[in-house]
Amino acid sequence: MSKRPNFLFIITDQHRADHLGCYGNTIVQTPNIDGIAEAGTRFEKFYVANPICMPNRASIMTGRMCSVHGARHNGIPLSRDHTTFVELLRDAGYRTGLIGKSHLQSFTGLPATNTFEPEKGKHVPSKHLRDAYKRNRHTPDYDLEVLPKWDRPLAERMDGDFYGFEHVEIAADHADQASGDYLLWVRQQHPDFESLVGPENALPDNRIRAPQAWRTAVPEELYSTSWIADRTESWLSERAEDDAPFFLQMSFPDPHHPFTPPGKYWDMYGPADVSLPESFGKGGLPPIRAMQEALEKGTDPRDNQSPFAVTEREARDIIALTYGMITMIDDAIGRVLHRLKTLGLDEDTIVIFTSDHGDYMGDHGLMLKLLLHYQGIIRVPFIWNDPQQNTDAQVDVSLASSIDISATILERAGIQPFNGLQGRNLFGAAPPDAIIVEEDSQRRMTGFDRPQRVRTVVTDRYRMSLREGEDWAELYDLQEDPLEMDNLYDDKAHANAQHELTEIMLRRMIDLQDRAPLPAYRA
Repeated sequence: MSKRPNFLFIITDQHRADHLGCYGNTIVQTPNIDGIAEAGTRFEKFYVANPICMPNRASIMTGRMCSVHGARHNGIPLSRDHTTFVELLRDAGYRTGLIGKSHLQSFTGLPATNTFEPEKGKHVPSKHLRDAYKRNRHTPDYDLEVLPKWDRPLAERMDGDFYGFEHVEIAADHADQASGDYLLWVRQQHPDFESLVGPENALPDNRIRAPQAWRTAVPEELYSTSWIADRTESWLSERAEDDAPFFLQMSFPDPHHPFTPPGKYWDMYGPADVSLPESFGKGGLPPIRAMQEALEKGTDPRDNQSPFAVTEREARDIIALTYGMITMIDDAIGRVLHRLKTLGLDEDTIVIFTSDHGDYMGDHGLMLKLLLHYQGIIRVPFIWNDPQQNTDAQVDVSLASSIDISATILERAGIQPFNGLQGRNLFGAAPPDAIIVEEDSQRRMTGFDRPQRVRTVVTDRYRMSLREGEDWAELYDLQEDPLEMDNLYDDKAHANAQHELTEIMLRRMIDLQDRAPLPAYRA
C-alpha cells in the first residue's frame, strides 16, 4: 500500500478569484499562491454553494448543499449530527487540525434578528415558538465559538473533537477585530492589547477615507495572519515527529472587512495604482439603485455587514487595502510552505487553496456581499497541488462547486465517502451541466423590504438568478457579457434560453435532494 498523502487545506475569507496573480490580476502580489498553481491544477469555474461564510463552510465540511445540511445562513450552526469529511479522515488514522477561522458556529452572541412574534390568542409553550427540529442547535455545545464566552481555549471547552478536528486553535471575527484563541494569546504578548485595536486607536493617516478602514496600531507580528502562520509552523513541526498522515486546515480571517492591513501592508499598494472594475457605477437592478441613492443622500451607515455603494475614491482605497491583506496572507503561506519543505513533508503533502466566498469589490459600484450573485461573489479560487501527480500547471475549465472539495479529498486519501455526500471527485467524475448556488438571508439589506431567498443556476454560458417575492429576476450571457451588465431575463429574444435554464435548474435541484439516511429495512 502506498503512503497516504498529507493535506494542507488553505482557505481565505471573502476573497474573489480575480484577486490573485494566477487568476490574471497584474497588480496584487501573490507569488506563493501563484507557485501552488504553477505546479498544480487551477479551476477556472469554481463556485460556492452559498456566498455567505457559515453556510458555505458547512457545505465544504459536509459536501452537501445548505438546503440539506440546514445551516442555511449565518446564525445557524452546523449540526453535530451531520457527518464531516474530516471525521472520516480522523477515523482512518489521520491527525486532524484546524488553525485560524472556523465559523461553523455563531460567534457574535447576539440574538436573532428574524425572531417570530406569537400569533395573538395562540398558546406558545415555554414562551418560545416550537421549532420543526427538536434538537435545534441552541444547546451549550453550539456556543463554543461565541465570543463573550471565550474565557479559555476552545480545545479546553470542547468534548472530544470539533467536527472531526482533534486539534483546534481558532481566530474568530476579522481584521484587527479578530478574537477567539488568538485574542487569548495576543493578550499574553501585549496585556494592553485593546489599546491597539479599532478605529479609536488607529494610527493617523489622511490618505485613506473609506468606510470600515483604519490604519491599525497592531504590529505585523501580533496580527492574526502572522499568528496563524506561527501556529501552523509549530503544528507541522510536531507532525514531522510521527508517521501518521495529517490533514490541516489553515484558515485566514482576511481579506474580509474591516480593512486594516498592518504595518507595511497598509500602504503597500497606492489607491491611484488600482483599477476600478469596468462595471463600476453600472447596473439598474432595484437594490443597486437603492444603494446608490442611499449613498447620495447619506442615509446608509455603511458600518455593518450589509453591502453598500461607494464612490470611485472609496473603491480604490478599499481595493488597495484588500490587496495589502492578500499579500500579507501570501507571505504567511510562503513561510508555511518553506517550513513544510524544511521538515521534509512537502513531497507527501497535497496543498489546496480556496476561499469561502467573494466580494463585490467595486463591481457595479458596490462593496461586501449579499443577495446579488455576480461572479465576484460566487466564483472563488480553487487550486489543487499534488506533488505525486502534477508537475506542470493545469487549468480545469469544467464547472465545480465547494461541495466537491470533500469528495475529492476522500478519493485521494482512499477513503469511502459517506452516504448523502453530494459533491463529486474533481479528478474522476464527470462535471454537472449546472451549478446551483443557494442563499437565504437573515436580515434586510438596502433595496429590499424583507429578507430574501435566492437560487442561482450557472452553466458554461449563462447565470440565472430567481428570488422569492420579487417581480424581477436576472439572466446573463457570460460568454457575451462576462461583466453581467445586460440583464436578459425579460428579453423576448432570450425566452428560449430562460426556459431551458429553468428546466436545467429544476433538474439539478432534484438531483441535489437528500439521499440520506439509508433505509434500515425493506418496507
